[in-house]
Amino acid sequence: PRRPAPALPAPAAAPPPRAPPAPCPAGPARPLAFAARFAALPYPVSYHAESDYQLQQRAGNGMRAGNGRKAMPGSAGIALLFIIVGAVLVACGSGGISPGGSGSGSGGSAGTDAPTAPISVVTATNVWGDVVSQIGGQDVTVRPLVTDPAADPHSFEPSAQAQLAVSKAELIVQNGGGYDDWMTTLVDASGSTAPVINAVELSGSATATAAPSTAAAATEATSDSAGVVNEHVWYDLPTVALVGQQVAVELSGLRPEQAAYFQTNADVFVTKIKGLTSKVEAIKATHDGTGVAVTEPVPLYLTEAAGLVNKTPDTFSAAIEEGTDVPPTVLNDTLALFTGGQVAALIYNSQTASPETETVLDAAKQHNVAVVPVTETLPDNMDYLSWMDSTITALATALNR
Repeated sequence: PRRPAPALPAPAAAPPPRAPPAPCPAGPARPLAFAARFAALPYPVSYHAESDYQLQQRAGNGMRAGNGRKAMPGSAGIALLFIIVGAVLVACGSGGISPGGSGSGSGGSAGTDAPTAPISVVTATNVWGDVVSQIGGQDVTVRPLVTDPAADPHSFEPSAQAQLAVSKAELIVQNGGGYDDWMTTLVDASGSTAPVINAVELSGSATATAAPSTAAAATEATSDSAGVVNEHVWYDLPTVALVGQQVAVELSGLRPEQAAYFQTNADVFVTKIKGLTSKVEAIKATHDGTGVAVTEPVPLYLTEAAGLVNKTPDTFSAAIEEGTDVPPTVLNDTLALFTGGQVAALIYNSQTASPETETVLDAAKQHNVAVVPVTETLPDNMDYLSWMDSTITALATALNR
């Protein structure tokens, strides 16, 4: 007879589900939390801490591999503990402590590990570039397009690299007033939507319009030249202060977390401008009404603030600035200023020399009239404040001869 099949054993109970590993603690508590978990392990941790020499000795004594295991000494245990902690931190990610910290500051923003890139700024000349640098500090990278002290910014021809820089800029600063129309062309061609600071527009019509300085000049001025904008507003200290403040406003809009830093720099800059203004007022207190000659209207904001009177025929300075011929009668009238003590100084734009300006310069030297050179861009190794301070000092020295 067939034997009945043996009964199958009951299936073993499924093991309880394995608990997921505890999540990594966040922030600075992560290493400490892991160390506490490590210290609480229910079994001793030991390891082979023997050199090759010790292993050879143990083998010679007939000890089996695996014997001679000893408790981990304190210093070695701490070392292993930190090795394991470091491995866990790598496994958990780097979202806790970052080298730069989590606070806001220059080059970083709150709550992020990645540093904030400096603000890219393009300026027409290095004059405005330096103003931006003094306000933005290390949080800006400035690319001035005209930097050569021997170059004439009026005739500057931008390159493809200049247009590329404008297209990538987050802030643009131009002089305005027809001085750097090429900057407007660059902005339009690049399709840039970056904010643009226009220094002449900030100056306002009251300070940007150069009226004839004498009755004779007013009579001589034509309808085209009378009341034209004097675009050389970097010699107008109040305008430069306004530009500095506006730079702080625009930079703060681009990096709100750095607003206090930008405003502090602007306040320091404006305070230094006030110091220069005091020096100009000191010149006015001593030399108010003194006559001077200029080759171009470049320094007129400064000379007028110092109370000086420009005796140069407007036709002469306009022709020099526009690169046209000076009528012989106008040149003779200009040369006559240096005889008989009509002017105390010649303020000479050294960046736009021409045969006519050289003739005027020679006449001033021949009649022992002091010459004060000025430029339209920063000289080498000078910032805006030191440049203006040097120019004001030179003017005062010339007038005190």
